[in-house]
Amino acid sequence: MTSTFLLFAVLLTPVDDGNAELVRRVDELAALVQKLQARVDELEGKPKAAMESAPPPAVAPPAVAPSAVAQTAVAPAPEAPRTGSSLLGGTTINFLFDGYYGYNFNNPIGRANLLRAYDVSSNAFSLNQADVVLENAADPAHEKRFGLRLDLQFGQATATLQGNSSNEPRPDVYRAIFQAYGTYVFPVGKGLTVDFGKWASSLGIEGNYTKDQVNYSRALLFDFLPFYHMGARVNYKINDTIGLNYWITNGTQQTEPFNGFKDELIGVNIQPRKSIAWTVNYYLGQEHPDVQYLPNYTGTNLPTSQGVAFEPIPNAPSGKLHIVDSYVTWQASPKLSFALEGDDVIQRLLTTSAPTHVDAVAGYVRYQLTPQVAVAARAEYLSDRGGLFSGTTQALKENTFTLERKFAEGFLARLEWRRDSSNHPYFLTDTLGILKKEQNTATLGLVWWFGGKDGIW
Repeated sequence: MTSTFLLFAVLLTPVDDGNAELVRRVDELAALVQKLQARVDELEGKPKAAMESAPPPAVAPPAVAPSAVAQTAVAPAPEAPRTGSSLLGGTTINFLFDGYYGYNFNNPIGRANLLRAYDVSSNAFSLNQADVVLENAADPAHEKRFGLRLDLQFGQATATLQGNSSNEPRPDVYRAIFQAYGTYVFPVGKGLTVDFGKWASSLGIEGNYTKDQVNYSRALLFDFLPFYHMGARVNYKINDTIGLNYWITNGTQQTEPFNGFKDELIGVNIQPRKSIAWTVNYYLGQEHPDVQYLPNYTGTNLPTSQGVAFEPIPNAPSGKLHIVDSYVTWQASPKLSFALEGDDVIQRLLTTSAPTHVDAVAGYVRYQLTPQVAVAARAEYLSDRGGLFSGTTQALKENTFTLERKFAEGFLARLEWRRDSSNHPYFLTDTLGILKKEQNTATLGLVWWFGGKDGIW
């Protein structure tokens, strides 16, 4: 504004008739016009951010027409920050840590809790599992028909899942990969979902991730039934009440097959009402190898698979495995839920062999006392005829009581008392060769998790 006032002052100042005075004033006016033009050019050439950050000039800038101000202020709107989800195309990255301290009142040698799937250690601070779960789920409602999931797992649970060379020819190759599968949903009816890869078994009501269970420890049935499969599975939902499942796999807990037989499952999911869900499965397998691997072999006359020698087993056994698995859940009220599971398992070594046989039933109840506190109980009976599960013929019982405190979404603690018993001395004590009919344990489990995946993992 000062320059504008100066311009008007020059124009309005009276002059005398002298030519010299007129020339002087014209020169001053021309110089001032040039200065104003230079300043306007400078303003139009600089972005607004540069103007705001530049130090103020010695002489205040002239007034600028509204159109000029608009031109210098227009700049592209900044883009909204991209979240991790958008950067990865909707993929969720999820982490879980599950640890515990348990005490076995038998004070067993080796601090080993028998017949436990995950809480295998007594009198020890233990890392049950540490997990990284990546998932980009199919979403056919928004025309995205494919998906992918990868679960990486480390800790004691990993050794339980894949540490047994009797069912995995090379467990070390796949040990940390708990799940890895791709999904495609075909536009058939309400959607025909096909998965290919390795997935957690849905035989049995309990699952891998502690945060999604009602107890901290797992049932005897969870320890006995398959943990995972490798192959292809199909799910088709006939209507809102009935869904069908079909699997074809390498075997029970076999990422690589050790025979040429392909196991199969046929299952049905029934939900007659929102509060009740019922699953029935039939599984047919053959769990006997037709080759044996010799990792320490140093000769040259045997074939190798990725450097490991193997040889065929003459007259390999071909007896079959049959699993009938059924479980039902009932949400009796928003706070109270029940579940019941029953299983019948038969396996033969040869097609003409007498069968080994396991029958089992387990019942669950959970009550939400407050939004943060819940109590749960489990009772279980398992008849192991022929030692298919425990290595000896016996009848096993198990009772578990759990108190849960959820401190926040993503952190909970469970305090648990469990009693395992048998009709024969079976459980370890502090003396080698001396066994007891019961095993009592107290456990504090702590679970942390976070990530973008909602609901059950």
